[in-house]
Amino acid sequence: MAHPLAFDALIAVGVLLAALCAFITVARPPGGGQGFGKRELPVHSLVLLLVGCGALVLRRRFPMPVLFVVSCVSLTEMILGYFSHGPQERHPSVLILLVVALFTVGSTTDRPTTWRVGLATTVVFTPAAMVLGAQPWYQAENLGVFAWTGLAAAAGEAVRSRRAVVDAIRERADRAERTREEEARRRVADERMRIARELHDVVAHHIALVNVQAGVASHVMDTRPDQAKEALAHIRQASRRALGELQTTVGLLRQQDEPIAPTEPVRGLAVLDELVDGFAKAGMDVSVHAPAAHEPLPSAVDLAAYRVVQEALTNVHKHAGPEAVARVRIVRGGGAADPGLDITVDDDGPPGGGTEPEGEKLGSGHGLTGMRERAAALSGTCEAGPVPGGGFRVRVTLPLQTPRPAEPEAAARVTAARGRCL
Repeated sequence: MAHPLAFDALIAVGVLLAALCAFITVARPPGGGQGFGKRELPVHSLVLLLVGCGALVLRRRFPMPVLFVVSCVSLTEMILGYFSHGPQERHPSVLILLVVALFTVGSTTDRPTTWRVGLATTVVFTPAAMVLGAQPWYQAENLGVFAWTGLAAAAGEAVRSRRAVVDAIRERADRAERTREEEARRRVADERMRIARELHDVVAHHIALVNVQAGVASHVMDTRPDQAKEALAHIRQASRRALGELQTTVGLLRQQDEPIAPTEPVRGLAVLDELVDGFAKAGMDVSVHAPAAHEPLPSAVDLAAYRVVQEALTNVHKHAGPEAVARVRIVRGGGAADPGLDITVDDDGPPGGGTEPEGEKLGSGHGLTGMRERAAALSGTCEAGPVPGGGFRVRVTLPLQTPRPAEPEAAARVTAARGRCL
């Protein structure tokens, strides 16, 4: 309500007019006929009505004090009317103010307060109306005080309960809307992270190969032109593959019209030989034992395994040098009830060789972070660290069963796994 005080003022004016009409009316005039205007309006009644109706203007802000003032006004008017009017002209019409005030208490306070106040009002004013109202005491208007006070308290409580229900429904709707917005923002952030991880894997791998081949071409350009041409051909092939994978990854952002757009690039262990061949052409010795690569795998596991091998071999080439020997092993593990895919990449390079190896090999670089995130997203594990006697090992285990929907606790574990190595 835009102006509650103005509304309460209008209510107070309406109550004043209704009370004045009731005050000057005799219910059953002795000579018959209409009783309107047949009853005298004393000055004290007018003053008390003005005071009580003036208090009703503030009923919404101060419900209990207003009820107390109106009760005192009503009781005083009934006592004074007992001496100023005859037995047939007395009536409890002043209790109109009390009904409005009691309704306000019921609609603005709690249920125990409403029933206590309503019971106290009924106990006080029902006997008062029988004694000070129209005679004999069992007149209908005297007994009606009990019904009107009880009805006012019950109506106020009903309004308060309905308002509480509506507020609760509105709050739940607002909370659900906020939850949907937060879920949408979370999904957008996850999708951005996934695409950034894909771009990192593609660009880092192919740029590393291009860099090595460019160095080879530059070194042998004058002495062995045929080998330089071969290196340039490898550069062209690697750059073409990089562009193709970039187009596939970026194309995911443009598929707006399809109801269900693919969420992963098409790369997988089916092109593992192509990946290894690229490193072999760069001068690195890579041995592969991957019987599980030719078996049917879930698409998410297939892609994650390919990216892990790609990133691990790129790190070997970057930090251990092209002379290092890398060994790739991809086999099925676990039992029948809990099958998994084990991916292991070893190298025999020196622990501290290469360019800035320590930060990457100890886990602060983006490559190992991406491996951990991929494994954690599929409820798998990632282990990375130096091997006693020299070299470095990356081992990732991915479950082959479909994971259950992630719960908040599982999401928290995935987030925590991004900052540490299991």
